Amino acid sequence: MKIKDIIKEIERFAPLPLQESFDHAGVQVGDVNQAAAAALICLDITEEVIDEAIDTECNLIISHHPLAFKPFQSLTGKTYIERCMIKACKHDLVIYSAHTNLDNAPGGVNFRLAELIGLQNIRILSPRKESLLKLVTFVPSTHAETVRQALFSAGAGHIGNYDACSFNLEGKGTFRAQEQTKPFVGETGELHTEEEVRIETILPVFRKATVTRALLSVHPYEEPAFDFYALQNDWSMAGSGIVGELPESEDELSFLHRVKAILHAECIQHSPFTGKPIREVALCGGSGAFLIREAIAYGADVFITGEAKYNDFYDVEDQILLATVGHYESEICTKDIFYNIISKKFPTFAIHFSNVNSNPVNYL
Repeated sequence: MKIKDIIKEIERFAPLPLQESFDHAGVQVGDVNQAAAAALICLDITEEVIDEAIDTECNLIISHHPLAFKPFQSLTGKTYIERCMIKACKHDLVIYSAHTNLDNAPGGVNFRLAELIGLQNIRILSPRKESLLKLVTFVPSTHAETVRQALFSAGAGHIGNYDACSFNLEGKGTFRAQEQTKPFVGETGELHTEEEVRIETILPVFRKATVTRALLSVHPYEEPAFDFYALQNDWSMAGSGIVGELPESEDELSFLHRVKAILHAECIQHSPFTGKPIREVALCGGSGAFLIREAIAYGADVFITGEAKYNDFYDVEDQILLATVGHYESEICTKDIFYNIISKKFPTFAIHFSNVNSNPVNYL
């Protein structure tokens, strides 16, 4: 098994096109074609984490936060980032990061936080926009099922918690094959009418190439007719933040104490209590304060995130309870997500949890 096989599974769960435009997820250092010895999973890459990988004979480090987040023009070892890269190269290590793509993926960071807190009826707070296409193609009736299954296998046809979604309409197609063609049906130079099925299905934009290849590989016509239409629908399966419900209402203080214990947070910063019970919960791991307005518009009783600015605690007034648990504390669960992805596909592969506390924030 090669390292690229492990990365393929991670990206099947959290495709790189789901990352935000400012992000730099993916392979940071190393040759992914080498055999995979063992993997070390962590939240951040530090020099201590690199040493830990060497000591445990891991040649793959998987982190949530990218090591090389900002561009640099030299590699001299003047910063911890450069020293980590130099040492990783010397020891043939591969460093891979899944960052905002893991945040935005179904079952990703925010879903895990919601699960830990015990939320029910969870859904995306801010679904991705302009991320869907509709595919329309016309297929001989005899081959419609084969084409549908190929499209579904390539990633088309998912709407919410449903898969294999399509609309099918029977009709008649006409064409005349010109010289130097080999028509699947009909004769060259003669107008032909064929019983066909119009198949419509939906897909994420980033799967367009894969779905097109799948269509062309099974469609019987020399020149299949197909169209892609950009949709304005929100993509409810991927995006930022989560909203959900508690099984029973909790008072604000008890709820925050419970969250603090679950996330092993040293402290929780929060806005003034509103005096309202907590039932509807919105959350976003890491730096999620950009979603405060959307949490308020949704009608959530509390918004939980990793960090927020000083004025954010003023701006919420009594509209919502804002609570920050720490960036590190809100995303440490990514290690469990990586472990579950890899162990499910490769149950005998050696996976190590980093024992390094890489949280740069300390508390007195």
